[in-house]
Amino acid sequence: MRKISKLDPIPLHYQLKTILLEMIENEELKPGDMIPAERELCDIQGVSRMTINKAIMSLVNEGVLYREQGKGTFVAKPKEKQEIYKLKSFTEEMREKGLATETKIISFEIKEATKKNRNILKIPKEFNKVIEIRRLRMTEKDPVAIETVWIPEHLFKGMTEEMIDGKSLYSIFEQKFNYKPKRAKQTIEPVALSEFESKLLDQKENALALMFKRITYVENDIPIEYTNTINRSDKYEYEILLT
Repeated sequence: MRKISKLDPIPLHYQLKTILLEMIENEELKPGDMIPAERELCDIQGVSRMTINKAIMSLVNEGVLYREQGKGTFVAKPKEKQEIYKLKSFTEEMREKGLATETKIISFEIKEATKKNRNILKIPKEFNKVIEIRRLRMTEKDPVAIETVWIPEHLFKGMTEEMIDGKSLYSIFEQKFNYKPKRAKQTIEPVALSEFESKLLDQKENALALMFKRITYVENDIPIEYTNTINRSDKYEYEILLT
């Protein structure tokens, strides 16, 4: 292990963080390996336990390391890459990665459209309902995202909870209602998980997550879906192709 330099202007905890990252990138430490204990790192580097803990916690918060109570700190598996330059459903994305998926419906409700939803979905004045669907998305039995979808009720007459249970919404759009998504606008922002969200996602309250907001369009630029998805930030990293 490379040694920290106390003459370097870079903070000691940041130097140690860099050293540990280099060891992981060089496969000196591999996924599942336990890193040296804090006391051992103190002896090796000649710094305080507080400095060691600060470096380790920074890597834990980034999902590079994880801790197991009473056992130690371990190297995490690399995050799966999510491509966000192609319009795909969650089910399609995970299937391409060879991951088993499961979706649990939290709620399904036909309700009055809010002013925001009316504007986003361009709902005509003579209609005032949306179908709101809230689902928990899972891969390999792990909860990874909470998805809330609003779709114009007048475009999806007859949609039921049973119709979408266990299925991709995009496939239902196309097969049952003859709407094929053509393009989407998406924004991403960091958020802190609420108590309710953290329980669903098996995370600590106020843990960092990523919120994806997407508006999906069919031909003639008609919006058919507005989605708000809260994704765990420790499971995936997101890849954007710029051309």
